[in-house]
Amino acid sequence: MKPISEMSKEDIADVKMIVLDVDGVLVQRGTKIQQVGNTTTLETKVIERKEIGQIKELHQKGFLVNISSGRGLYMLQEMFREILPFVSLTYENGSSTWYKGKIYQHINSFKYLQNIFPKLKKVENEKIKGFEPKEFIITIHCTEQIKEIEEIVAKDKKLYTVWNGEAYDIGVKGRQTKALGLRKVMKIFKLNKENVMAMGDNYNDTELLNESGLPVSADQSRAEGKFYIPLEGEFLPADSLMQKVLSLVG
Repeated sequence: MKPISEMSKEDIADVKMIVLDVDGVLVQRGTKIQQVGNTTTLETKVIERKEIGQIKELHQKGFLVNISSGRGLYMLQEMFREILPFVSLTYENGSSTWYKGKIYQHINSFKYLQNIFPKLKKVENEKIKGFEPKEFIITIHCTEQIKEIEEIVAKDKKLYTVWNGEAYDIGVKGRQTKALGLRKVMKIFKLNKENVMAMGDNYNDTELLNESGLPVSADQSRAEGKFYIPLEGEFLPADSLMQKVLSLVG
């Protein structure tokens, strides 16, 4: 991998869309969640003013910007309210995409998850912080990994579970990944692999990066790419990437 400082104008010559992960890339990692009985409280993070300006400028320069996240649509819309006219949102690990008010659903996971959800709700463990509201996947926030959750999911061969350091994402094997979501988005915008630059920082971003023509890692310890963003410094990885791209296109 090369540092982002070595990215050249030739490297991005074919890029038409920039795909950005959210946590650890556009905003700081971590989700504050508290669940007491039937009441769930979630902190909504907001994108920084500088990044809002950068995304608007990329749009003006002709780039499509896609935000790809494991988060649900309602939360992403709140986080990125000011830039919704300039981006598309692919949410819940590639399950669906929102673009200018239109929703493109990529999978119907209801039949796969309806039976396992009650089993997971019965798990009693003080390490469980709560279930994040989602449409297509199940996300359980925990202070650390819980073997019982992994064992329940492992019994269903059609499902996967991924631990991202603060939560479990549970979905349909081979049907709910950021990579598959990206393929759907490329069809929507009629793009090829070489037209896509993608940035991610976690294990569940690996397939997304591999599906893009120009992968950029926001954390070398968790994801590989052609280029990487050094973690030191005051800038969020997306900020550093957008600064670089805008400097190259002039």
